[in-house]
Amino acid sequence: MNFSQLHERLRLYLASRIQRGLLTGTQIAAQTGLQPAHISNFLRRRRRLSLDALDRVLAAQALTVADLLPVLDRTAATQPSLFHHVPLVRDEIAMRAPHITRAMTLEVVEIPAGLLESLRPRRTANRRDWHRFVAVRVSYLQALPMSPVLLPEAVVILDRHYNSFTPHRPPAPSLFGIGIDHTLAFRYLTADARRVILRPYSLAHPVEVLDRDELTPHALITGRVCLCISEL
Repeated sequence: MNFSQLHERLRLYLASRIQRGLLTGTQIAAQTGLQPAHISNFLRRRRRLSLDALDRVLAAQALTVADLLPVLDRTAATQPSLFHHVPLVRDEIAMRAPHITRAMTLEVVEIPAGLLESLRPRRTANRRDWHRFVAVRVSYLQALPMSPVLLPEAVVILDRHYNSFTPHRPPAPSLFGIGIDHTLAFRYLTADARRVILRPYSLAHPVEVLDRDELTPHALITGRVCLCISEL
């Protein structure tokens, strides 16, 4: 990773935290002793940080350069691998962070090579540069509406390059990770010209009908559930 790439990864990391309400540019300036305008210009790609300023920002965020590296070391990318390594992250990271760094990764899930690569994407234009596959752990409350399709503590692999209302294998509905009230939920999704219908598996939970004109796939869909790993 060169100096320019380090700058961009740090900028994306900070922008992701600011978007999630965990940080502000003013706080970064106060923590580092840098001018707020300097931080604002950096976040807007209008200027770069000096080495000294870069060190201050990393120290203030308790980060090292290693934390900003990609989830996996790409030096072995030319060698065939038996596994696809998927970062397991918190729900809010899966929903909002385009790029997944080591600092965001709770653990790495190994999936047999070829299983995910063969899946067909169907993404909106603004998802093109997003890290494609991420894993999340299903909580008890998330599992209830989809039980027994999803079980508590199951690990779900989300394809964030599939955020279309079009089902993956019609006419069967696809299971998606959906952003509902700023939290991640799992529902079957079907849509027509006017409505988007979110269906649980359990009849004890309500079906939700949304006005399609007021929605965009990018805002609603985190990704398609393409794999679920759970204990029997």
